[in-house]
Amino acid sequence: MDRGCSVICTKEITDLVYELALKANIHLPVGIKKLLEDACIKEKMPLAKQAFIDILKNSELAAEKNMPICQDCGMPVVFIEAGQDVHVIGGSFEDAVNEGIRRAYIDGYLRKSVVADPLFNRKNTGDNTPAVIHWKIVPGRNIKIDISPKGMGSENMSRIYMLKPADGRDGIINAVVETVKIAGPNPCPPIILGIGIGGNFETVAIAAKKALLKETGVRHYLKEYAEMESDILKRVNRLGIGPGGYGGITTLLDVHIEALPTHIAGMPVAVNICCHALRHAHGTLEGKGTNNG
Repeated sequence: MDRGCSVICTKEITDLVYELALKANIHLPVGIKKLLEDACIKEKMPLAKQAFIDILKNSELAAEKNMPICQDCGMPVVFIEAGQDVHVIGGSFEDAVNEGIRRAYIDGYLRKSVVADPLFNRKNTGDNTPAVIHWKIVPGRNIKIDISPKGMGSENMSRIYMLKPADGRDGIINAVVETVKIAGPNPCPPIILGIGIGGNFETVAIAAKKALLKETGVRHYLKEYAEMESDILKRVNRLGIGPGGYGGITTLLDVHIEALPTHIAGMPVAVNICCHALRHAHGTLEGKGTNNG
């Protein structure tokens, strides 16, 4: 039976994006905080242990004083899953998202870091828009939104490798470890890694970005990829870079793999590095009523 479409107003989208953008910049996710606390307890090197103490104190002060966790409030990355039975009314969906970002960055006194032209003009847009928006149409009557402000310090150290199938499991792990080794202290370790495998040149990078938003501490549902994640954790932490680059036993807090179907001749791999402040927030808008046209 055709139930028609549920209705969501663009104002609701703007209001939710506004709320999530502020939350993501100010409140460290509970799962990330737990990983940092555990790493702090295990750390034996005094300088590295103090770095963890300072990182945790910073997150507590940010929440207490309603201030951003980091001075680089990032380029806002927005993942949207829109139910195919949702009818958005009141204007442009994309404009509504950017309006929420604009208001949050102005009202929250968050640093605006987006420039309109990347090379010649480099004039700041003044409100951290436009956001980077990834869309997915799914069954259903609601809209799910994930916001992750991504600082460029860690983004600059990320890499894409166009490997061959013959490079296999070891080739992928070696590429990941090489990326982190070259990055050193630059991405503000300890870090979290999102790894995309498969797809093609553009989709593997999006997969890596999305992998960062998986639940902390939970390994891949497929045994082979779960074992790869565990091996990457061990090998990267043996690099001894440590929090702030001071050394110690924890360089990598967590790692997640997202695998995609790919061409028989290819093995694209994307390594998206994020600093210890993996900022993100999630919300859902439930469609209301029925619009039968």
